[in-house]
Amino acid sequence: MTPDAPLFLHRIPGPEPAPDAPLVPYWSVTKTVIALCALRLAEAQRLDLDAPLADIGATLRQLLDHTAGLPDYVTLPAYRDSVARDDEPWPADDLLRAALAQGRLFAPGEGWAYSNVGYLLARRVIEEAAGLPLDAVVQEQICAPLGLRSLRLATGRRDFRDLPFPGTQRYHPGWVYHGCLIGSAEDAARLMHALFTGKILKPESRTQMIAARPLGGALPGRPWTECGYGLGLMCGRFGAAGRVLGHSGGGPFSLAAVYHFPELPAPVTVAAFTGGGGEGRAEFAAQEAALKPRP
Repeated sequence: MTPDAPLFLHRIPGPEPAPDAPLVPYWSVTKTVIALCALRLAEAQRLDLDAPLADIGATLRQLLDHTAGLPDYVTLPAYRDSVARDDEPWPADDLLRAALAQGRLFAPGEGWAYSNVGYLLARRVIEEAAGLPLDAVVQEQICAPLGLRSLRLATGRRDFRDLPFPGTQRYHPGWVYHGCLIGSAEDAARLMHALFTGKILKPESRTQMIAARPLGGALPGRPWTECGYGLGLMCGRFGAAGRVLGHSGGGPFSLAAVYHFPELPAPVTVAAFTGGGGEGRAEFAAQEAALKPRP
């Protein structure tokens, strides 16, 4: 952690946060929320995770666990150039056409590749099943049951205007095509803690989420010593902190890491948000907070 990088952190159990805690971008932690919404709708029999999706050639489950074989859009040079110029986001259908023109990476279920395109498509499936836009689905399925008041979907530059990081004005959240939630560090921790304390999903649904595909061992510059991916969850081990379940994320000006640590003598959940680059910085902050003895 560099000395000038702001750090916003909340640990459960832990002290109460300041009442005026700032909002921060959740980046790809939003994927966990999307997967939670899908599983909640599946519990209500409003969608089927394993039904073949027309025109996609994969199932919703394969979109959520990155086994659909879809390419990503961050590999498109024109996308990266537009973001660097601070252009307005492309229409989503134009983005999809350009990304999918790269070709499928493998047959569905025959490999693993992280794909933001897959989560854009998952968002559309969820919105169609719920008959609501994603922000309303999140409010109905996640925020209302858990009493989370700060969460909302960032839709325009105004939503990033007052975030506590330099450079927020040179990025439109629409470039995150599956959606970028913003909220407090406290609500991020409360959300993840609720998942692993039985407050938001039935046990069988939670079991599906954490049934992770093994993806290897240590990652340079990050605390991971074992890696895997479930349904919207990064699963593995952070060295001495043991098993971890949650998600990391990052954008041009900040980083996110929200994890549950179930193997500690007293299990904890930590949400860490900081500035700068390299997702390991937020992950190491979460690991340090998890291992710190309670006062």
